[in-house]
Amino acid sequence: MKEKSIFKMNGFAALIIALLCIGFGIFLIATGAAIAGKIAGIVVVIVGLIIGTSLTIVQPNEAKVLTFFGTYLGVIRDQGLWATIPFTFKRRVSLRVTNFNSEKLKVNDLEGNPIEIAAVVVYKVRDAAKALYDVENYEKFVQIQSETGIRHIASTYAYDSFENNNTLTLRQNSDEVADVLMYDLQKRLDVAGVDVIEARIMHLAYSSEIASAMLQRQQAQAVLSARKVIVDGAVGLVKAAIEQLTEQDIVELDEEKKAQMVNNLMVAIVSEKGTQPIINTGSIY
Repeated sequence: MKEKSIFKMNGFAALIIALLCIGFGIFLIATGAAIAGKIAGIVVVIVGLIIGTSLTIVQPNEAKVLTFFGTYLGVIRDQGLWATIPFTFKRRVSLRVTNFNSEKLKVNDLEGNPIEIAAVVVYKVRDAAKALYDVENYEKFVQIQSETGIRHIASTYAYDSFENNNTLTLRQNSDEVADVLMYDLQKRLDVAGVDVIEARIMHLAYSSEIASAMLQRQQAQAVLSARKVIVDGAVGLVKAAIEQLTEQDIVELDEEKKAQMVNNLMVAIVSEKGTQPIINTGSIY
């Protein structure tokens, strides 16, 4: 069911006409001596009341969906007082931007690790007719479909990657994951005439039963990564030192001396504690 406009006219003019009809009808009933005059007065009052049933007030950023004895007629979006078809049933739909904060959901990520995840979804109604008549309760529908989409995205990506840095993860690629989540939710909520403005993860953590173990894993990975950087830098420094000594012919190094020099330099650079120099006053052998 698609939203469509409906006939409407200035409500203030219709209100004045309705009041005049009611007032004039009451005057005829009160002053009419003949039966015909009283009947005419009753008819005029009924006409005024019928006009009064056509009046409706539309607040800013709201819409009124109209049905006539079970038949959908259309939607009024313009704010103000309007007169439309009499005897219509009018339902209000908010067009304001709304936030939905999901509960903390417990779900397994791509690697099977239990995680806690929650997201905030910002949305607004695009099609008031769909929101009312294509789903039972569009606000509840948004809530359930949002939680379903969050669970789906959480199970599609790993919480974190310890091996492949090019893999999208929930922790490291929050912007990319938010875009995927927004696209997934938009497909789910189109049937309700709802536009998703933003969807973003606001809580992400390992479940309590594995949080300690995963923290140790992250710390170990960080230590290994730091060690790799240090070793790579140390190898570069040692290589540069040997090449510079050789090029400038400062000292002649055979393979044994190079090996000893590499060992000493690597220990001095890579060691976490400061090394104590030893002065050799004799032969290096």
